Amino acid sequence: MEITEIRISLRDDNKLKAFASITLDNCFVIRGLKIIEGAKGTFVAMPSRKRPDGTYQDVAHPINNQTRDWMEEQIVKAYEKELQNIQSESGLGVSEP
Repeated sequence: MEITEIRISLRDDNKLKAFASITLDNCFVIRGLKIIEGAKGTFVAMPSRKRPDGTYQDVAHPINNQTRDWMEEQIVKAYEKELQNIQSESGLGVSEP
């Protein structure tokens, strides 16, 4: 399995830093992943839905830690790259006095 596309949509929030969508093997899309800044660093929360009892249940998720770690690493790298791109673009065309 390969992540063939990652789309990042940045947010200006204390904890929710971005939403992500990933495409697997050019044929399956998972939307609604959240990039969260937690107490122990940045992590990816899987798409979820609220249950009638108020708890949340993942709609899609890896079934083992190895796959979760692999997926999270790639998504966080794409997020960091998007942040760098935005910072680079904001510096374009600015001249020092």
